[in-house]
Amino acid sequence: MGFQLQTKDFIRYFQEAREVIAAQRDYVTELDSTTGDGDHWVNVNMGFEKITALSKELEDMTLADMFKKVGMTMYSAVGGSSGALYGSGYMAAGRACAGKAVLDVHGLYEVYDAMLQEIMKRGKTEPGQKTMIDALYPALRAYREGLDAGRRDEEIIQDFMEGAANGAKRTKEMEAVKGRASYRSDKGVGHLDPGAVTMAMQLECMGNMILNTLKQKTGGDTYDEENTILCTR
Repeated sequence: MGFQLQTKDFIRYFQEAREVIAAQRDYVTELDSTTGDGDHWVNVNMGFEKITALSKELEDMTLADMFKKVGMTMYSAVGGSSGALYGSGYMAAGRACAGKAVLDVHGLYEVYDAMLQEIMKRGKTEPGQKTMIDALYPALRAYREGLDAGRRDEEIIQDFMEGAANGAKRTKEMEAVKGRASYRSDKGVGHLDPGAVTMAMQLECMGNMILNTLKQKTGGDTYDEENTILCTR
């Protein structure tokens, strides 16, 4: 049996993602201080703090309403372009799962794909431009390939995580098209994009939560930090 995610599972995901991002303050800030304004960690961390503070309120919501609330919170709490991109992305996710009580492996793909398309539209960006998209796009490409091949949920999610991590790492060789890094003489080449790194962190948190759920169903060992992909190094 594959996974089925409910609102409570996403609440747990947001809590775990908040902890991971909080722990990477110095690293993400260092990345962003080199090529950007140095405030990316502050903005993303604030967003997840605000979301997790709403946990009780989110518990009784449908998936669609939960994503809508998360999107509105990101809009209002997160500074810079990240707030608008994450906000619109999560609101698109809400529209994608309207009427659904649970998300299986196909439903989760639809939600993330809706987020991807909305973020690209809102940000007027595409893969290869050294943005958060460069973690999300390859993660979903690997996810789609797994679905089309009829692979097991666990395999699909592992590929999803690897796609995100590898995508974030590849931003080191990309030229920035947008943002402060695009004004540098080197276009940010030689440096990881902090937006892609924090996106990969989030996708890894989602993947680990799902893998742990699947392991618990089969009585296997759960995943811990030593087993996760180090997408940040």
